[in-house]
Amino acid sequence: MTPLATLGFAAAAFGLALGSSIASTNRPVKIVAFGDSLTAGFGLPASDAFPVKLTHALQDKGIKVEIVNAGVSGDTASGGLARLDWSVPKDADAVILELGANDALRGVDPAVTHNALDAILRALKARGTPVLLCGIYAPPNMGQEFVHAYRQMYVQLAQTYDAILYPFFLDGVAGRTELNQPDGIHPTSKGVDLIVAGILPKVEVLVAKVKAGW
Repeated sequence: MTPLATLGFAAAAFGLALGSSIASTNRPVKIVAFGDSLTAGFGLPASDAFPVKLTHALQDKGIKVEIVNAGVSGDTASGGLARLDWSVPKDADAVILELGANDALRGVDPAVTHNALDAILRALKARGTPVLLCGIYAPPNMGQEFVHAYRQMYVQLAQTYDAILYPFFLDGVAGRTELNQPDGIHPTSKGVDLIVAGILPKVEVLVAKVKAGW
């Protein structure tokens, strides 16, 4: 066997061992929910935050997870990049990445947001950490070109880094008064329930990816 073939075999074996170790120890899959106020649970009791409700939803299906809330209200994609190393520990099995909403609201150049998200995804891929990338839609009043750039950004990044894509984190919630707090931006507890229900199948794929050794 050539040195390169040996190296490839060893890498594959390591991946299988990693996935099997999670299954064999039956330990929870550690997921870091890395985002802004939508992840952090702005305006809600801690028990109603997205990571907590997602944990309960997965546990109800018999899936053991530990979801760390690494959401910071007001954070941008660039801010997330700056805190990546201390917000997402090396022992994280997977990451749910939800950043870009504040960029869109503030009219940040899509190229700046793209570059920051690209750097985050590149770093996580280098670690061998699978990612569920949550897309964000820019407000329509920002103009068609701006809106299109933000939508396509997440699609392109997911393809480049083999990330699982959930196209719009606020799908079914955005624009619905009864599911949002008075600011019209942050979801209520019921809004979070709808977000969790929508994203749950994608998170199950993420967990399966971890257990398979990615």
